[in-house]
Amino acid sequence: MNTSDVWNRYRRLVLVLLFVALLLGFVQWSGLRQNFSVAFLRETLLASRWEGLALFVLLFALGNLVQVPGWIFLASAVLVLGKLNGGLVTYLAASISCAVTFLSVRLVGGDAVQQLRGTLAQRLMSHLHAHPVRNVIVLRTIFQTLAALNFALAMSGIGFRQYMVATLLGLPIPIAAYCVLFDYLAKVMKLG
Repeated sequence: MNTSDVWNRYRRLVLVLLFVALLLGFVQWSGLRQNFSVAFLRETLLASRWEGLALFVLLFALGNLVQVPGWIFLASAVLVLGKLNGGLVTYLAASISCAVTFLSVRLVGGDAVQQLRGTLAQRLMSHLHAHPVRNVIVLRTIFQTLAALNFALAMSGIGFRQYMVATLLGLPIPIAAYCVLFDYLAKVMKLG
């Protein structure tokens, strides 16, 4: 295999890494990094419902692209809005975040993971493609909005519609479980 074959095979993956590196650099340089904390997100939601909610969704989408864990957003929403409304707001923001991540990474990375030649990669892709909605629901239930999962699914070659249906069906159970947990912790620690 010559150098141009290797470059052609891995070019899209390299572009995704550069895309994430540029976003991380922008977040660090602009000072946005400090906004990915429970305290800031809580204040944002408390300050203004609609503007705060819009900023919450935007930060969730950006945060997912730069690998910020989704539980930070969920904990903030539960502390401010309670477990039901906090869960609903997080479900909305997480769904939008997953869509933004999928579309952004698919634009840059195409179906780069599906193009990998290793037998493990091919086997994983064949299992995913055999039942994409069911498999993504299971992955969502276990890993929620994990950025690495979003990136891999975006480059797996599955369709956006399948991805979103499975995301919308796979997120409610883990979000509900975390809402109960964070609500309980807030009461025990007298934070809510």
